[in-house]
Amino acid sequence: MSGKKDLDKTTLYEAVKTLIESKNKHIHLGQPKLFTLFSIAFQYILFLSTKKPGHYIIRIEDSLLADKLVRKAKDETTRKFMAKLLIPRRLTYGSSTFHLDYFPLATWGVTKDLPKEKIQGAIIVKNTSHNPLIDESDFRNVNEDEQAVGLFGKNYFLNSLTEIAPTTITIAFGEIYEGLHSLQFDFIDDRSEKIVDGVTISEDVLFED
Repeated sequence: MSGKKDLDKTTLYEAVKTLIESKNKHIHLGQPKLFTLFSIAFQYILFLSTKKPGHYIIRIEDSLLADKLVRKAKDETTRKFMAKLLIPRRLTYGSSTFHLDYFPLATWGVTKDLPKEKIQGAIIVKNTSHNPLIDESDFRNVNEDEQAVGLFGKNYFLNSLTEIAPTTITIAFGEIYEGLHSLQFDFIDDRSEKIVDGVTISEDVLFED
């Protein structure tokens, strides 16, 4: 079943083509349409996996955001693939293998031991907000994360991948990361926001479609 307001195939194709033709290998997508950007990034990485077989890592901030991406990515192929990847967190596609982990180091059980020379690409997805009522301590190891900060710096969840993966796509609204090339799509209206009680909120992240 198609999702509401899915990207039309021509728009998705042209956006993926833009990534393919980019000479920059570490790209930052910082526009507000998180679910749209994820579909574009994922379809690009999926295409890349057929040309450069190897390991591909999808690193999402937390399991709650991963579940949202399964339901709300803007094309059916991405939704179905992510649904199959969500539980085993490892899925073979052709001659490549996709891996899912989260920002906390404790979730990197498999990906941290992958042969670095066989890692071909990664997607990093950061949420734009956090719910203080949600406890994610079930998979968070504070000591390990503190060690990771010492090894990789504040953005260890990102730096640890850009240092080993030849191609990365980082999706993060309102963030600036040194060493990443910012790329924007003309069809996305950056002003597309909703006002709730005087607070401006990016509609693609915090509102149901």
